Amino acid sequence: MSGIPAHQALRIVVADDDPVVRAGLTALLSGHADVRIVAEAADGHEAQQAARRHRPDVILLGVRTPGTDGLTALPQLARLAPVLMLAYRQEPEAVREPLRRGACGYLVHGEFTADELVAAVREVKRGRTPLTPSVATLLAQANAERAARAGTLPEPLSQVQPSVAQSSYRSRFRLSRREAEIMDLIASGLSNQQIAATCFITEKTVKNHINRIFAKLHSTSRAEASAKWRGTAPGSPSGRS
Repeated sequence: MSGIPAHQALRIVVADDDPVVRAGLTALLSGHADVRIVAEAADGHEAQQAARRHRPDVILLGVRTPGTDGLTALPQLARLAPVLMLAYRQEPEAVREPLRRGACGYLVHGEFTADELVAAVREVKRGRTPLTPSVATLLAQANAERAARAGTLPEPLSQVQPSVAQSSYRSRFRLSRREAEIMDLIASGLSNQQIAATCFITEKTVKNHINRIFAKLHSTSRAEASAKWRGTAPGSPSGRS
């Protein structure tokens, strides 16, 4: 990979109360030429100060931090920069609360690789909502169960975090809201069966959506479609040739 000018690299603030976690995240991200750690913070207050000082592209935030904790600081941080939550809990309500407060994504420790973390940071910068597959599945199942009890349609996964600007990448490929939701799940590695359960639809309906998605993305495989969707395919607006 060729060198990237510092002013073009993604500027990241890493905030977590555990110094070992902070060091690990910094080490994982610092190995990529297009990512630069501009500050570390031990709590929400320090994260706010760092965000105001450095104006990062993305803030990585642990849910539990001492002093001003992550959830308390989140609404203010979200006004300063997109926030990607990193946590150990994956219960639906534990995930929903940060998303309601302005987080742009939620990853569970132990469920992502270094490359997936970097990809998630890039997705947040592009206005997407990265979720680890287990979180996406649990949220959608909870939506479906709540809708079944209320006798209504399940809430689309893409509406869990309504402040995320998804219209730009949906319009780029002319995908419907449902197609964008399914493409997000494909890019997260879910199978047709898992997508069907997540979206509360049949596998046949999933296959029909995928056929339309592949046609719009001019792709013949999940890998190719995912690369174009993430902007990492050669020749794509965000990809490298």
